[in-house]
Amino acid sequence: MKTLDREQFPSLSTSIHWGIIEAKFKLNDIVDETLVSNVSIIPFFGEQVVVFQIDNGKWELPGGTLEVGEKYMDGLQREVMEELGAKLITYQVFGQFHCMSSAPEPYRSHIPHPHFVRLIGYGEVELIGKPLNPVDGEQVIAVEVVEIGEAIKRFEEQHRYDIAEMYQLAYELREEGRR
Repeated sequence: MKTLDREQFPSLSTSIHWGIIEAKFKLNDIVDETLVSNVSIIPFFGEQVVVFQIDNGKWELPGGTLEVGEKYMDGLQREVMEELGAKLITYQVFGQFHCMSSAPEPYRSHIPHPHFVRLIGYGEVELIGKPLNPVDGEQVIAVEVVEIGEAIKRFEEQHRYDIAEMYQLAYELREEGRR
């Protein structure tokens, strides 16, 4: 697997702080299921990518926290249907956020704590319906298929450089894999 270019991916090359969580991104496709708490996807639909917007106006990264006893692929299939109204066709892990929480308790009692991993990958999806919008999740107001540059622009406009870089990296890795 290639190494991360710090100049091209500055947000992914430094520690990221999500509230009480400090995360370090690593290119890595070897998964230790016992540490996985979350799984996310950069979804492709043909040559374009899928983005979704929640009711606070923000564009978000598809994925989420695993349920009790859920394997990451099952969780990803569930999240893709809930947030995008899509069926997962393929998935390739390309990175992991190695996280450390300073909270005294885990976010949910069944996930690893205080060290855990958030998986990130890319894959093909098929849009088959509307997002399920479960009451305990984000409320999706839009799902759009856009060019990679448009997706990156939307995330950068809301200062989510980490997500913008994940989309860019996934796009490049996918292209390399096709050669």
